Amino acid sequence: MPTVSVGRDRLYAALGRTYTQEEFEEVCFSFGIELDDVTTEKAIIRKEKHLDAEVEEDEEVIYKIEVPANRYDLLCLEGLAQALRVFSREEEIPTYKLANISKESMIKMHVKPETSSIRPHVVCAVLRGVTFTEASYNSFIDLQDKLHQNICRRRTLVAIGTHDLDTLQAPFTYEALPPSSINFVPLKQVKNFRADQLIEFYRSDLKLKKFLHIIENSPVFPVLYDHNRIVLSLPPIINGAHSAINLKTKNVFIECTATDLTKAKIVLNTIVTAFSAYCERKFEIEPVEVIYSDGTSYVYPDLSIYNMDVSLSYVNGTIGVSLEAKEVTDLLNRMQLRAEQSISGDITVFVPPTRSDILHPCDVMEDVAIAYGYNNIPKRSPASLKPLALNELTDHIKLEVAMTGFTEVLTFILGSWRENFAMLNRKVDKSKVVVVGNPRSSDFELVRTSLMPGVLKTVGHNKDHPKPIKIFEVGDIALLDERKDVGARNQRQLAALFCGASSGFELIHGLVDRVMEAIGAAFVPIGDHTGYFIQPSDEPEFLPGRQASIIYKGKHIGTFGIVHPEVLNNFDIPDPCSFVELNVESLL
Repeated sequence: MPTVSVGRDRLYAALGRTYTQEEFEEVCFSFGIELDDVTTEKAIIRKEKHLDAEVEEDEEVIYKIEVPANRYDLLCLEGLAQALRVFSREEEIPTYKLANISKESMIKMHVKPETSSIRPHVVCAVLRGVTFTEASYNSFIDLQDKLHQNICRRRTLVAIGTHDLDTLQAPFTYEALPPSSINFVPLKQVKNFRADQLIEFYRSDLKLKKFLHIIENSPVFPVLYDHNRIVLSLPPIINGAHSAINLKTKNVFIECTATDLTKAKIVLNTIVTAFSAYCERKFEIEPVEVIYSDGTSYVYPDLSIYNMDVSLSYVNGTIGVSLEAKEVTDLLNRMQLRAEQSISGDITVFVPPTRSDILHPCDVMEDVAIAYGYNNIPKRSPASLKPLALNELTDHIKLEVAMTGFTEVLTFILGSWRENFAMLNRKVDKSKVVVVGNPRSSDFELVRTSLMPGVLKTVGHNKDHPKPIKIFEVGDIALLDERKDVGARNQRQLAALFCGASSGFELIHGLVDRVMEAIGAAFVPIGDHTGYFIQPSDEPEFLPGRQASIIYKGKHIGTFGIVHPEVLNNFDIPDPCSFVELNVESLL
């Protein structure tokens, strides 16, 4: 979960009172967050430089507070302090509103059609009459960094630009142009750069080089201009130096360009709601009209409140309490969710623009539980639950295999195309493979369709272990299946491997017989569908003539045999191995 670093004294000043560390830890726990660490700025620097020094008395104490990953409104001191004040009933829930100006008077952002090919969306807003202090200014910048790392997914989904509006002239335009035609002075520079030169310039920048890949291979770059063709920013890389904000900035223009419009709206709402508290007219935000080339226009930010009806019985039944509607509404108000009892006796919740995490009645129920206090929920013994038949069978098989001397292993569910096919001498079959979109590395390209690669990799990494090696795994594979609503299904498999001076084929064969005996399956002649039998198979991962298929009630449920020498060589295993893999679900 993300961690927010705030100065203790500044936080206490915002809360209107001081606490001992123990008292503040209790407040955090009650609110569903955690005081993770207490340190100082100088201590953080000393730790980074691996220096040992005593703490000086005048060092500012820093609280590192862990907050839920979906509570973007708590990622800065302003949002955190306000939430705690409301929770402690020291402040009413704020009401955010748009400045009362006509559409004709609004600042305009014109979007050119070329942007659709790279970064199609933009949302904007203005904070008027802002008074920054050094601390609030730093918090404003830090919130943007945290949002970029979190919901913005390192600027790939959303990129934030903040500008001194008094240095610019509206209307603005959002365009996508060839990099050779974009020229401006970037933030913290004095030299004018062409956009393609700027990409090369930032390849050595430790912070910005990780964002270059987002646009560098595109024939056009997104860019924002004011009426005088002054560049505001080159998203998602850098803002222009001309409109840089500072402590003296009074009017802040905020633009968020995005590939995901929903997340862009959330990001914009998070920034303007947190820092509108510093505006001359508190909690008032000036809207901006975004006009697209087809004539459609939208006014941002969207501060609308939507209603959600939540059943009182659902809240009480899920938490395990018996609260009246009045008590529930009071608890929700402490969590910044306005609520009232509906005519039907249930709860109507008015979700504000700060709470983008409220998507379902279960989110409302969770806030009730937090405000009520998890330690106050009465303990109760759940009704007797019968385990799923598949899990019960899995546990039974695990026990039987372990009792024969095999050690259980757990391997990665994700794997590579090469491991799943080529290294097993198998032909690539894409008809059943669940592929990982945009994998982080070539080691995690797909969801495994067999337990065999993981088990063999385990032996390959432990080939110096005393022999014999007897290991097994019971786990899920994934296969494409159009009959399922998600397009794929999990399938529980059993795999076991023997590796030693000899192949141990007879031991794996014996293990198969033991497992089938344990589930009550009789060994029958070939063609008899009342039990199980084995027959020759021809799988490329096994040695020809030293392998067999397992047929149970007329269905092929698995294969065992001596692993092919080429496969062993692919996994760097010097000793002979025998392996079995079968479908556990088919034994039910």
